[in-house]
Amino acid sequence: MKVSLKNWFPYLLLAGILLNATGLFVDIIEPDSALYAAIAKHIAITNDWVNLIGDGHDWLDKPHLPFWLSAISFKCFGISPFAYKLPAFLCWLLGVFYLYKLTATIFSTNTARLGVIIYITALHVLLSNNDIRAEAYLTAFILAAIFHIYQATFYKWSWHLLYAAFYCALAIMTKGIFVLVPIAAGFIIYWLFTKQYKQFLQPKWWLLLLLIVIGMLPELYCLYMQFDLHPEKIVFGRNNVSGLSFFFWDSQFGRFFNNGPIQGNGDIFFFLHTFLWAFLPWSFITCIAISRLPVKWKKDNNKTWLIVAGSLITGFVLFSLSKFQLPHYIVILLPHFAIITADYLLSIRTTKTLQRLNILQWGLHVVVAFSMLFLVFMYGVSSWYISLFFIMAGTLTSLFVFKGNFITHLAAKSSCTAIMLFLFLNTQFYPSLLQYQAGMQAGNWLNKSMTVVKPIMYKCNSYSFEFYNNSLVDRATSLESLNALHKNKTITLFTPIKEIAPLKNAGYKIQILQRFSYFHITQLNMQFLNQNTRNTALETYVLANCVKQ
Repeated sequence: MKVSLKNWFPYLLLAGILLNATGLFVDIIEPDSALYAAIAKHIAITNDWVNLIGDGHDWLDKPHLPFWLSAISFKCFGISPFAYKLPAFLCWLLGVFYLYKLTATIFSTNTARLGVIIYITALHVLLSNNDIRAEAYLTAFILAAIFHIYQATFYKWSWHLLYAAFYCALAIMTKGIFVLVPIAAGFIIYWLFTKQYKQFLQPKWWLLLLLIVIGMLPELYCLYMQFDLHPEKIVFGRNNVSGLSFFFWDSQFGRFFNNGPIQGNGDIFFFLHTFLWAFLPWSFITCIAISRLPVKWKKDNNKTWLIVAGSLITGFVLFSLSKFQLPHYIVILLPHFAIITADYLLSIRTTKTLQRLNILQWGLHVVVAFSMLFLVFMYGVSSWYISLFFIMAGTLTSLFVFKGNFITHLAAKSSCTAIMLFLFLNTQFYPSLLQYQAGMQAGNWLNKSMTVVKPIMYKCNSYSFEFYNNSLVDRATSLESLNALHKNKTITLFTPIKEIAPLKNAGYKIQILQRFSYFHITQLNMQFLNQNTRNTALETYVLANCVKQ
């Protein structure tokens, strides 16, 4: 069945891009995004582009590039959530462009159109454009690198080699040396499978590696200057920590083998169940598509299939075997899922199969709609009528406008589900949740109410307070460190209310300026979500003026 998305593609693309863009106008969520924003803020204020400072001390975890890009944005547009998220969103758009180019080159223009629509409406892609980490940058750089390496395979030398090195270096300076695995895996699998062993001796690939090393020299220089030249610095609770050693081994391989300073408890099935929600509304169709891959292997055993699927399989297996696992790691693999799903859908030749898939997507839409209704009234969303409008508009459009059973209708139905859900999340639910992010609320209140050179976080660590407060912030983890910062003057503290009584007992005169309700909003539970029991789940933080009597 020949199906073209040409007429509908511009509208679905625009709708998907605008939907993702709504995340630009949502406040920054703790912990990771707020931490990264605070690190970039420190760079912008101090003009120190070499040393990363997080948690009030030298910070060694992620490479510099995302912080540099955010700091440049702060310099151009001022320090704000929008300015922090803008570079990542622009990189995400670059990734969408390269996803289209890569898929159109390897498969077809129609597959590229459908793959892009699938990708930009996937749940975790939308989430990652709100809760900005490194993945929005990383996905774009990986896709660009794969595209240019693929193009370079057809020439003894071409400018694609230089572009590939550039994007590989950017990816490394975003996440670490391990990102070369998902970039190179598909090519290596194909060369081994087809016994093209001479490819490994091709001078252009060794030149590519040399260019990558040259491209990542700024990161190596900064790590050397911040850590290797200063063995006296305490990092991960010890001194003599090498930034270069951490970069080349501990940050990635140390996590994988669980023998580095940052460790976790891996579950081999973690990314399997993560995928089921992360790739909604497409995950169930993708499972069908993956189950059909062995059939496709027999019918279409070629290098284009191996380049895409090799990266996917290798990345997914490595992530699953790793002992350090977080849900957002899967984001860089979602473009590969989108390509596989689009290729499967366009290979369908029977109307009955398409009809069943349309019914599946309509059923999923109904489940999402009822889940939203349940959440609206259980949580107590204030503008509930707006939420109802989103549900009704998305459902009626899906039911009556896209009621056919062709692939275009399938793509549009699924897009309606994503649009309905994420308009609700980004314009209604997340803003409501963020009123319980005490650090952000306190920082904004302090900016509007008074001028303080340096407020102090006392026995707490709120990245959102550090970012949203206009000035830099001091930290005091004990009464002794607070006394050292006091210096016989009035100080302003942000602290849990339970710390006020001990401070009074220690001789401080306290004036509470404002109270703020707090909940860890990235770890929701039913006690908090239920408006009738929410107060029992909340903690109280305060801003207070303190002076030693």
